[in-house]
Amino acid sequence: MAKQAEPKHLESPAELEQYYREMLLIRHFEEKCNFAYRQGKAGGYMHVYIGMEALAVGWLNSIRKGDDWVITAYRDHAHALLLGVDPVAVMSEIMGRQGGTSHGRGGSMHIYDASRHFAGGWGIVGGHIPLGAGLAFASRYRGDDRVTLNFLGDGAANQGVFYESLNMSGLWDLPCIYIIENNEFAMGTRLEYHAADTELYKRGLPFDIKSERLDGMDVLQMKRDAQRIVDWVRQNGRPYVVEVMTYRYAGHGAADNDRQLYRSKEEEERNMERDPIHRLEKILRERNVMTEEKMEAIDAEIRERIDHVYEQADASPLPNVEDVYEGVYSDMEPEKGH
Repeated sequence: MAKQAEPKHLESPAELEQYYREMLLIRHFEEKCNFAYRQGKAGGYMHVYIGMEALAVGWLNSIRKGDDWVITAYRDHAHALLLGVDPVAVMSEIMGRQGGTSHGRGGSMHIYDASRHFAGGWGIVGGHIPLGAGLAFASRYRGDDRVTLNFLGDGAANQGVFYESLNMSGLWDLPCIYIIENNEFAMGTRLEYHAADTELYKRGLPFDIKSERLDGMDVLQMKRDAQRIVDWVRQNGRPYVVEVMTYRYAGHGAADNDRQLYRSKEEEERNMERDPIHRLEKILRERNVMTEEKMEAIDAEIRERIDHVYEQADASPLPNVEDVYEGVYSDMEPEKGH
């Protein structure tokens, strides 16, 4: 893991509170998503970001939101929220309602908002990686200085299309940052059982791409490292591979209730000590930025906000059956009665 450099300046109290609020927003939103799934109100499958909040907060506060492009896999709620997508629209999409970002057609794994330069949310493991390279190619072709954040999981790092994308990025100087969210498990398979070389950041080295491994459980260090890398890519117009070490506290997906089949309770408890929210709370105390009462008040405020988000999404109507073909390409008229 890369050596942590001393910051040139300490984060302001306003920045610390922003990161704290954003991580709590993600945590409580995802907890409510799990609740919706258990209530039978979230169709399809769903993957939450609990434990990984610092990773998204650090990176998405290091780009020009709405200008740079962001694309990710199916664990996509946090990215949408941090890019400013309406939480009610995100929850509505997860619940398959008309008020969702794709009017209930995509569900949890396909949150999308092109107006904010969020290209999704993709359900096929590794399938989105070349699309992210394509976004970066567009920047190179047009001569602008946009940077593309291309998030993928540790399991997707084994997909052949990842290597093809790295080859083209290194060959054509694409301003794409490949961010491997290494939460140590590809579904239920431990890293050392699915990767011959468990230092995944090395995947970029054969293609002459700068590569490093970072700590994704410390939001302040994550932000510093992310800003450094984003600035370098924007200035140099070259790709970068980053392996961010993190840990998910929930299952791989909402139906993953047998985590002890592939990891022990002792391991989970040990990793809870790395909780990025608790680590930031410690810093807030040490720097006298926030009292316990203020932190509790913020937590209660955000919990109440998410409760209202859930209620509004739940009140959104289901899609009309007759609209099922809307937005679907066909060069044939459907037969009458079908």
